Amino acid sequence: MMLLVIKMNELIIGSHVSYTNAEGLAGSVKEALGYEANTFMFYTGAPQNTLRSAIDMELTKEAHELMKQNNIDIKNVIIHAPYIINLANNKDMDKYHFSINFLKQELKRSTMLGIDKVVLHPGSHVGLGADEGIKNISTALNEVLDEEDGPIICLETMAGKGTEVGRTFEELDEIIKGINYQSRVMVCLDTCHISDAGYDLENFDKVLEEFDAVIGLNKLGCVHINDSKNVCGTHKDRHENIGFGEIGFDNLLKVIYHDKLKEVPKILETPYVSVKDGGKDRTYPPYKQEIAMIRAKKFDENLLEDIRNYYK
Repeated sequence: MMLLVIKMNELIIGSHVSYTNAEGLAGSVKEALGYEANTFMFYTGAPQNTLRSAIDMELTKEAHELMKQNNIDIKNVIIHAPYIINLANNKDMDKYHFSINFLKQELKRSTMLGIDKVVLHPGSHVGLGADEGIKNISTALNEVLDEEDGPIICLETMAGKGTEVGRTFEELDEIIKGINYQSRVMVCLDTCHISDAGYDLENFDKVLEEFDAVIGLNKLGCVHINDSKNVCGTHKDRHENIGFGEIGFDNLLKVIYHDKLKEVPKILETPYVSVKDGGKDRTYPPYKQEIAMIRAKKFDENLLEDIRNYYK
């Protein structure tokens, strides 16, 4: 199989990709290259359960070689921790300690794979209140991050749906302040989430200034690039394809190409596109076409239809 060589570009952009038992990390790299990306993000197993296969170190070695050959800097590659981890609620101590131990295992897997950054949803307090949730997250992370060296956890900004913790920069800052080894904690900024949380991306400079004042730009580890199906401040967390939502293409470009974020990897998590195939609906990733549109800096209103035709 001939792989496309990605030339060095100041724009560090990729998407979520799959990680399978059969192909391991090597398969993830190949998928990213198929999207003409120069970074990517993946789960090391299903995000909704604890089933994890052993890591194939031969496939991992192959992946590292593929990244070197194609100018993908492994420092820009991201692992996403599973959704089932909830560090904010300790009503049931067994479940709380399960989340802590499972996150420890995920960090061990990230070390084996050679990946430095792991994105984590902070969790939901489920009635305990945000202050108690914040304390629980910091306590749990102090148990997980019990030494100075190791993978960095990037706490993701949340939309504020239900009892989610991390819907404001201040909440994330409070979590970080409670952590002993703060060098091992950063933030993942999700454009859909912060818009749904009430941060207006029409004026992204102001949003970034606020982030810098509260947390510090040195703590920004990666950015999830997603449009939103909802207007600013609705706290719903529903991603939309680039330029087809309420944030809009031009506002997302302000984030993607911001001078202060040049060294920060950008990851697409936009919805798959539904395609009629033999009378059945199948879904396909939009990432190759969205990345090309972003690089061209020109919105294509026919993009989704083009994607459907591409996969027919």
